[in-house]
Amino acid sequence: MIRADLHVHTCYSIDCSTPLEKIVKHCLEAGINCLAVTDHDTIAGALKLREIAPFKIIIGEEISTPAGDLIGLFLNEEIPPSLSPQETIARIKSQGGLADIPHPFGRWPGYNCKGLKAPEIISQVDIIEVFNSATLLPNSRKAWNLARKYNLAPSAGSDAHTLGEIGRAYVEIAEFDNPADFLVSLFQGSIFGRKTGLLAHLTSAWAAWAKARKDHC
Repeated sequence: MIRADLHVHTCYSIDCSTPLEKIVKHCLEAGINCLAVTDHDTIAGALKLREIAPFKIIIGEEISTPAGDLIGLFLNEEIPPSLSPQETIARIKSQGGLADIPHPFGRWPGYNCKGLKAPEIISQVDIIEVFNSATLLPNSRKAWNLARKYNLAPSAGSDAHTLGEIGRAYVEIAEFDNPADFLVSLFQGSIFGRKTGLLAHLTSAWAAWAKARKDHC
């Protein structure tokens, strides 16, 4: 059985300073044996982590669009930010990847991602993140209802920007060999999670400020 945290950031994200080697050590200690590495607008960290991790790494990217963030999973090539949601999803699918809407009702008050839930966009998506440890809003039930309405696979992730957050949310799923298997496993999986404290958000903000003044890793 796999315990997969499907939304994790590394020091390759602008607002995270967590080294790759420490992520591996933490996962081994926490019993997490699969990560979707979803750094902001880059897959460089995911590719590096796949080289050193003794467990499954899904190459992902949290991609900025004018309507909100989209996650691409099982990517081979980086997707640039600021494209339309439709073009972003098309580029994910052209690689054989899966399109995922993270925190579909916002990560914090005022976060605007309504455009991603428009029928013409959400009908092209594969996955809805129904539990995100880092969201400040209690929207898990609404996210579950959205996934059921559109028959989308439910996922969960810590949205970790600090080491201790990794594994605070995960999906327990069967083994998988490819994106199609992964989707089936998600539909049949079990979701576990607990919320992150405010300190992690402050740490993330500090990392973004500090890294604006130096190289990211």
